[in-house]
Amino acid sequence: MKSVKILLAAAAMLVGVSASAQDFSDDAKYGIWGATTEERASNIGASNYLKDELDAKNYDAATVYLQQLLNNCPAASQQTFARGVTLYKNKANRARTIDQKKVYIDSILLIYDLRLEYFGNHPKNGKDYILDMKARDMLRYCTTNRPLLRDGLKAAVDAALESGRIHLDIASSYFKYLCEDFEYDDAVTSDMILAEYERLTPVFAEVSAEDEQYRDIFETSFGTSGAASCENLETLFGAKLAADPDNQDLLAQAVGLMSRAQCTSDFFFATTEKYYAVKPSSETALFLAQGFQGRGENDKALKYLREALAVETSPSAKEPLYVQIALIEIGNQNYTAAAESARELRNINPENGYAYFILGQCYASTPCPDDKIGGTSVYWAAYDAMAQAVNLLKDVPEVQKAAQQLMNAYRGAFPMQETCFFAELTAGDRYTILCGFAAGQSTTVRYR
Repeated sequence: MKSVKILLAAAAMLVGVSASAQDFSDDAKYGIWGATTEERASNIGASNYLKDELDAKNYDAATVYLQQLLNNCPAASQQTFARGVTLYKNKANRARTIDQKKVYIDSILLIYDLRLEYFGNHPKNGKDYILDMKARDMLRYCTTNRPLLRDGLKAAVDAALESGRIHLDIASSYFKYLCEDFEYDDAVTSDMILAEYERLTPVFAEVSAEDEQYRDIFETSFGTSGAASCENLETLFGAKLAADPDNQDLLAQAVGLMSRAQCTSDFFFATTEKYYAVKPSSETALFLAQGFQGRGENDKALKYLREALAVETSPSAKEPLYVQIALIEIGNQNYTAAAESARELRNINPENGYAYFILGQCYASTPCPDDKIGGTSVYWAAYDAMAQAVNLLKDVPEVQKAAQQLMNAYRGAFPMQETCFFAELTAGDRYTILCGFAAGQSTTVRYR
């Protein structure tokens, strides 16, 4: 180890001798390194020593040379600042206490600020480049100081927008932290978030497939923030849509954000209807139908569902449409239409529990007077259908519970043993329903 130190010292001496032996009198070439040839030689030597000591991981020695360069010739070379950041990153990573690490992190940020002061106008690695690099290091070291981090990220975004060289990862990170901090930092207001959302939306309007993740972060951050209230969204999109009412992208953006916020205003439904008119889809129709159903406007709900069903070709996309139509029609006590939709649903997917949930209610809706047991045979078929619903609706516990309750009610409506005896029906016998919506269904004779 001692021989290595001697060799390093010898190498440093050789560099120093070489530097001092050069002619530094050319002001145009060497003037940035000092006023005199001696100062220039010393500072150029310090720059070389700084690199060498960093490579040798002699960080304390490197610190001395860095300080000399920052004091004497900060505008001489960008490498001074690049190496200074590297130096203090290594020191921060090796810090033994939190306080010591904080000092080193503060030094990193200060070096970026000094580089901005002296090289902010550099045509290639100027303001936007420096602030972007600073922001990336702040994401690494300053996550516990959110106001400081937000300021650093915003400065990077501002500079990038000014230069036209935006970095989507930094922009999405900035907006994500801004939205997250809205909940607990009074300095972050809804107006601030709305303004930044408007300012940054064009940045994420058209991104490549590999950058879609950043647009998702941007949109999700806004949609889940408390600032994206229905009132704020209506204010935001009201003026925009008034100026450009047929803009499909703008309509899609408004509908997506307002639906996420669970808006129910007239403006929201009018906007969603407008979007559906511009770009009809079963997904939007289903959403509109659910919204209008919640408002008690079942006729409008059915209108959109049936329109979507008429043009939809995918069986999997038709499935939720039939479910919703059947549920609305059963609520309207329109059992014929409900049973028709439920049967179509069963044809598409025999494992869809909603089909049996609806059919069971339809079966039980009309007694069959021809069965000679007071029309109660339909409850056997209704019970069977509801039992299937209970089995298949495990992922929808509230509907499964309703199916179980109906199932118990139908069992309570089974005929008495005496009634079946006089009709010559024995428990366990197979029986085919003669009339009503369950006509043709094969079931089993059971007593109450």
